[in-house]
Amino acid sequence: MGRSKLHALARSLTLMASVGAPCLAHAADLLPPPPPPPMPAPVDVGGGWYLRGDVGVGAAEFDKVSTNLGVTGAVLPAGYTVTDRQQDDQFFAGAGVGYQFNSFLRGDITGEYRGGGSLHYVERFPLNGGTGIDTNSGKFRSIVTMANGYIDLGTWWCLTPYIGGGVGAAFNQISSYQDIGAGTAAGGFGTAPSKNTTSLAWAAQAGVTYDVTPNFKVDVGYRYLNMGHAKTGAVTCVNDPTCSLATYKVSDLTSHDVKIGLRYLIGSAGPAPMPMLAPAYEPAPLVRKY
Repeated sequence: MGRSKLHALARSLTLMASVGAPCLAHAADLLPPPPPPPMPAPVDVGGGWYLRGDVGVGAAEFDKVSTNLGVTGAVLPAGYTVTDRQQDDQFFAGAGVGYQFNSFLRGDITGEYRGGGSLHYVERFPLNGGTGIDTNSGKFRSIVTMANGYIDLGTWWCLTPYIGGGVGAAFNQISSYQDIGAGTAAGGFGTAPSKNTTSLAWAAQAGVTYDVTPNFKVDVGYRYLNMGHAKTGAVTCVNDPTCSLATYKVSDLTSHDVKIGLRYLIGSAGPAPMPMLAPAYEPAPLVRKY
């Protein structure tokens, strides 16, 4: 009786081993799961066209005045100097269109009108044993067109500092020019017609942008602007037959500008698209070995 029970138990264990063996073999034969595919590179969002407008004020100045006498053979007297150079502050307003290439680089083309900055300087020269003085003044205005590039340095709490530069052209005009004599030259008076001059312009700037919304931004910045040079028309003197028909070239016209502007990004400035997820792993087909 005991022997028959042992035989029955042995047969049961043998049957269980034969049933479980294929499963063990299958588990051993399975290949390890393949590595997941690499995640796609992050998409840099923010590219797109934008419109801008700016207003500001500039502390303007010029460095040099060159005098050219229009009468053949006429020369400037020894001791001739130009002093007291000064220029009134300018106001300006402009607009432009630009493109945000990525989160850090953008560029735009702008045009602006600058006015309100009259020029003043004094000529001093020996005359009749004394000193002749001519006070000169004229209205200065300019239209400046620039191609600008900017580097945005990152955004914190909706604030984005930036640096930039630009190059372009300045269309400068001197008008309402007057040359008034004083000292031993008292009584002399001259005027010159308006004169337009085109000159190279360049700028360097820095500022900060505040994101009011993803599409609407406020820009506050400083700019150093060089507008090149401007010229006057020939001065025609009143009651002076010896008038030299002088013209003047005002050089190194610069301005330290403070400006505020608005930028509007055209189109959507929504969040970045969701990254692609790796596909779910599917095991290989069941393979059994006998």
